[in-house]
Amino acid sequence: MAISSDSAREHLDIRSHKGENVWLDSSFTLLVRTFATLTVVLLLWMSWVLFGQAQPAIEKIGISFLGKTDWDVGNLAFGALPYIYGTLITSAIALLFAVPIGLAVALVTSENFIPAYVRSPLAFVVELIAAIPSVVIGLWGVFVFIPFILPLQKGLFLFKWIPLFNTEDTAGTNMLTAGIILAIMILPTMAAISREVLLVIPKELRSASMALGATRWESIFKVLLPAGFSGIVGAAMLALGRALGETMAVTMVIGNSAIISASLLEPAYTIPAVLANEFPEAQDPLHIGALTYLALILFALTLIVNIGAVVLVQVMSGKKGR
Repeated sequence: MAISSDSAREHLDIRSHKGENVWLDSSFTLLVRTFATLTVVLLLWMSWVLFGQAQPAIEKIGISFLGKTDWDVGNLAFGALPYIYGTLITSAIALLFAVPIGLAVALVTSENFIPAYVRSPLAFVVELIAAIPSVVIGLWGVFVFIPFILPLQKGLFLFKWIPLFNTEDTAGTNMLTAGIILAIMILPTMAAISREVLLVIPKELRSASMALGATRWESIFKVLLPAGFSGIVGAAMLALGRALGETMAVTMVIGNSAIISASLLEPAYTIPAVLANEFPEAQDPLHIGALTYLALILFALTLIVNIGAVVLVQVMSGKKGR
């Protein structure tokens, strides 16, 4: 009888323990779903608020706002094209520099190119750039970087038959400068996430590749980078998201001129910069609506970029699967 009662007690303890686990699992699942739902609700709420504030401009200007180039507050004439152009071009320049340099940093700090006692401090120093306030980077750009790069930009004017360099800039505040400053700011994001992606790739892939006779660089370009493609694309998109929304540093070095030019040595204007400069002083409802309309466009650009990244990763994953 004692044995039977002990067995029954153990059986009850096991059932009680399982019941507690089921309750904890259910509670955690409910908590995660709640936070996920709140995130979606917050996103929709932000979209609704922006759309509501932009209604005066949407009703009066409509979709033609995207193609207009005038921005005259006195006459209440507003167009978004110069700001969209400046935002996209500077972000593209930033990605052009940050992606290869960030990947190079990630490879150097994750593979055995340099001693281990150098890899960790190097990765830490690169990540430390992300902790520098953007206004500090902007001041550094004004007082240090622009005087340094201005002779190079004047040298680029020697190739003025190329449309990208057909402007003689004497101030150094232009799209190229802003793009390079943005590249410096998004480099930690690109390098740190790419490094983590490369570190979690199984070592067996490296060993198998080398065992089949591949060189180190063949293993990197044909095995490691394809294996970490989705993570690297994610890093690039996060970096691009910061580049699209960066405000102070870009405002200080881009020149803040609402013009559209093929030359990278021309000043320009970005959506975040015009929002920072004009929103505090905006009074007319149409002016406020036009600025909010710009914010809604920037919000949509960010969503489009991220959706495009997800689609690209899925397409590439499907090709690798086939």
